[in-house]
Amino acid sequence: MFIKKVTILFVLFAVFASGVVSAQTTTTLSIKDSVLFADDPIAANLDSISHLNFFEKGYDIVKSPSFKFAADSVPYYTDKEYADRMAKLDANSPFDLQYNDVVKSYIGMYLRRKNLTSRVLALSKLYFPMMEQVLDRYKMPLELKYLAVVESAMNPTACSKCGARGLWQFMYTTGKLYNLQVTSYVDERNDPIKSTVAACEYLKFLYGMFGDWQLALAAYNCGPVEVSKAIRRSGGKTNFWAIRPYLPKETQGYVPAFIAVNYVMNYATSHNIYPGIANATYFDIDTVCVHQEMSFTQISTYLNVPYSEIAYLNPMYKLGVIPYSADGCYTLCMPVSKVGAFVTNENAIYKLANKDTLSSSQILALQTNQPQVEYHRVRRGEHLSSVANRYHCTVRELKEWNGLASADIHAGQHLMVYVNRKGKGSSSSAVASKKGAKKGAKKDYYVVQKGDTLYHISQSTGVSVATIKKLNHLKATATLAPGTKIKLASN
Repeated sequence: MFIKKVTILFVLFAVFASGVVSAQTTTTLSIKDSVLFADDPIAANLDSISHLNFFEKGYDIVKSPSFKFAADSVPYYTDKEYADRMAKLDANSPFDLQYNDVVKSYIGMYLRRKNLTSRVLALSKLYFPMMEQVLDRYKMPLELKYLAVVESAMNPTACSKCGARGLWQFMYTTGKLYNLQVTSYVDERNDPIKSTVAACEYLKFLYGMFGDWQLALAAYNCGPVEVSKAIRRSGGKTNFWAIRPYLPKETQGYVPAFIAVNYVMNYATSHNIYPGIANATYFDIDTVCVHQEMSFTQISTYLNVPYSEIAYLNPMYKLGVIPYSADGCYTLCMPVSKVGAFVTNENAIYKLANKDTLSSSQILALQTNQPQVEYHRVRRGEHLSSVANRYHCTVRELKEWNGLASADIHAGQHLMVYVNRKGKGSSSSAVASKKGAKKGAKKDYYVVQKGDTLYHISQSTGVSVATIKKLNHLKATATLAPGTKIKLASN
């Protein structure tokens, strides 16, 4: 009897152990590294974003209620489920998004680095909308945005061992070929917008050469000469998987990694990976032209923006200085809530930048004269006039701030509203009024130019919209004809 019990226990243990081994084997197969090679540069790029400070304040993960996974779990699925999901992506893509063991290994690489992939998802909210606009302008597949994940893990300051830089990892000579300037002060390979334009032009050239997007991607990594050699060595085949054995080792994993990123970015939540929270999204930032040399330290001081945030949003400036250009202007990317402050105080900021030191009262004056930005989410039944009443501004101002051609808005839409530091109850008119009171209106009249609005006139003259309306007996719906004289002061 005892032997029988022991036998039964042994059998149960064997079955249990078999199940554990089976489960572990399935997991191992799902994330195996046998296809990846040592010191894989794609894995190194992903690891590089762990050093970014852009997440240090308030970094968190936004979870979806759709799944009930344990916090530390990373779910894996059968090959059939992976293949089915990939087939759905492939059906809507000009790329050949096939699933195989090589692609699986790179999917596993991104899934295992859960926190880093979460950061990539967060950074995509900053860079993907910008990339999609440029790709759309060049009439290129929007999936090419995922190439920046493979190249740099969305790290705008990434630098490879061989000297390639930026989101799209341009070498010095290739960057020069596509008008990316490199000087002692500026490296446009690190400029998110200009480098994306250059990447589109280069990829378009490569696609025109090979007529296949997979081969164009391979050529982006190793150069068109290496791809042409691989085609010849394969006997003239023009399919990536057919020429893959003849490509450099890094390029052999490059296209599979791109396919894996397509999967991970679309199915991350199915694997318990959610976007982290970065300090900014694409809709939180804007750019202004800077017409005088300024340092990041000065901008940080005058506008009360952390130095690290300015440096992150402007990675093209190598020395933390925006240089002067006689041919035009350099741009400064900043939080949209600070744009009004910069534009309103631009001349004062330039004057103060020429001084070695600022008094505490001068700094405080700049930091307090800052129109802030709020976003109002339109509720069902609301219209522009009710939103204007709520924020004590005009319908015309709302339309100007948000680029609206008509007064039509819909529930769920977000409207940008300028307010002062006290929050609701002060529009840009009030800010302009303070400016006018401080500077004093030097002119009695203003001649309307083509395209002028009351808001633009208010900003350029320092006289509030309300005052202009009152002095000129204008209605809210008044149109301004070019050449009309607008009274700015009472006689």
